[in-house]
Formats: sequence, C-alpha cells, structure tokens
Amino acid sequence: MQLNTGNRRWLLDCGFGPEAHAHFDPRWLKGADAVFITHDHIDHIGGAIYAVEAGLPIYATAQTAKALPPAAKVNLLPEQGVSVIDGVQLTTGRNGHAMGGVWMHFALGEGLFYSGDWSEESDWFPLDLPPPAATAILDCSYQLDDVPQTERFAALDALLDGLEGQVLLPVPPSGRAGEMALHLIRRYGHASVMLDPECQAVLATGLRSGTLGVDAAKIAPLLARGPLDEARFLVCDTPNADGGAAWGYVRAWHESGRLGRDAHVVFTGHMTAHARGICSVPGGYFQRWNVHPPLRDQVRMLERLGAKRFAPAFCTQPEDYLIEDLGVEVFMHDLVRL
Repeated sequence: MQLNTGNRRWLLDCGFGPEAHAHFDPRWLKGADAVFITHDHIDHIGGAIYAVEAGLPIYATAQTAKALPPAAKVNLLPEQGVSVIDGVQLTTGRNGHAMGGVWMHFALGEGLFYSGDWSEESDWFPLDLPPPAATAILDCSYQLDDVPQTERFAALDALLDGLEGQVLLPVPPSGRAGEMALHLIRRYGHASVMLDPECQAVLATGLRSGTLGVDAAKIAPLLARGPLDEARFLVCDTPNADGGAAWGYVRAWHESGRLGRDAHVVFTGHMTAHARGICSVPGGYFQRWNVHPPLRDQVRMLERLGAKRFAPAFCTQPEDYLIEDLGVEVFMHDLVRL
C-alpha cells in the first residue's frame, strides 16, 4: 500500500508470499521516499532487501528491525508512542499479532489508520487501542468469516484429544509460538509441551521485553527444556513445515512410517502448497487459530475509530465488502491520497 502525503510517498509494508510464487514487485518502490514495516512476518517484510538496495529509510520497531538486512537504514519506532516524520505525526501501538508488531495511525486529514495484521483475541500479544481515524486500511485476511477464537480453541482441543502419539504444530516463532505453547500447557501441562531452539530463543527475547500479555511468563519452564523428541506436543518453526525443525520432523516421520500412525502434523495458519501437500496424506490436519480479526472484530474496530471509509486489506475478494452494510464507504485503491 502506498500513502501519498502530498509531498512524500510512503510504502506501508513490503512483503512477499506466503506462496512461493508471490514475489515482491520492486516497482512498488518507484517514487517512494520511505518504507514503514509493521512486523517481521515475511508477507510484510520479505521485500525489504529491495528497499535497502534502493537506499530508502525504513521505519520499524526494534524487534522488527532485527529481521532487516544489516545495511538497512533503520529509523526506530516505539511499540507504543508518537513520532514525527517529515512533519507528520505517527502514533504506533501494539497490534496483538506479532512480537514487536504495531499498527500505525497517521495524523493526516481526519486521521488514517493502517492496521497491518492485527488481532484482539490473543492472550499473548496485547492490543493497544488506536486514536480515532476517518480512514482505515484494515486487516481483513479472514474476509467475512465470523468464527471467534473460543470456537477455534474448542475445535482444536477436540482434534488434539483424538490424536494418539506425538503432534507437531508448525508456527512462526514471533507469531503463534508463544500463545500456542500457553494454550497447550493450560490444557495438557508443561511436561507435554516442548519448543524447538528457534522458538525458545525468540520467546525468551519476548519475555525479557516485558511487552507481552500478563500470562506470558507461564511458558518460562519451556525455554530450556529438551530433548524435544520426548514431548507429546512439539511447537516448531517453520509455519508451513517447509524448513527448520518442523520440516525435519515431517520428513523423518514420513520416512519411518510414523506419520499418520503415532505422529501427526496440525497446521493452524495460512497453508502454502507445501503445507497443503502434507495435509493431503494421512497424519496431516488443518485447524485454524485466529491471528487475524473475524468479521465482528473488523466491524468493532471501524466503530471504535469512527471511520467514514475503509479499505479491506490482505483479502482475496475485497469486493465482498461492497455488499456488506458496514455503515462506511468501502474503497479499493492501492494508493491512498490524503
């Protein structure tokens, strides 16, 4: 998304994927003066190397900046606070979705709110409420799906209770890993859950930051536990099991004949072709875990903002919102002029 302030053109996020063929188009950087990145998931940060090569300044939080190339010209944003950039006031707040992730509110016109990815159903990541904004670019990844997290949990618990043996849960370390571990230890106890080293390292950093939810410290006993193979539930990087420890387990279980017998893989987020392939054989499952807002939360956010118009972002059929009576104008432009 490009934001035209009148004398500056800013790119809001620069990701690619999550499908392997969905590349970042460097032409988006043509005429851009700066790039603003909300969080470190690949579909929001994956194209940052092009911004670095172009010599553009990048605005991001300290946690998100850790995922940027070393040569990046980084201007740090607070997770909660106000910055003034080229005369424009930018307010940032935690987005309930990723470690170091923020939404952005630009004091332009009657206010512009850019959510990036966000959720208000997480027990792990807090969500800060933004100031009013007449224009909102809102995460609508789930489109009109209105199933709340409580129902997602019930369905996941029922699935896990019915599986015998070990269960691998592939996750992004800076995303679902912590709240997945928290949910599992609440239901099955600490002894049943283990994290791979990548998740351990990222979550240890998160706990030290002091910016997570009030129950986050309950996972602390998992941060130095091993060996991983002895647990019933294995929470591992990567989210589509196409790399990292998750892919190692899937490959080993398949080759040994365990997959679908006493070893299972449960995906809980967006699945690429690789993950869908695993789910097409015995032992592979999908059960959504909300990390984006269901419709009811999208509507509530628009009401909180007092929005007069909004753009549904990150969805495959934004035109669906044209027939929904949300009480606001719906626009679908890639360039926002205020």
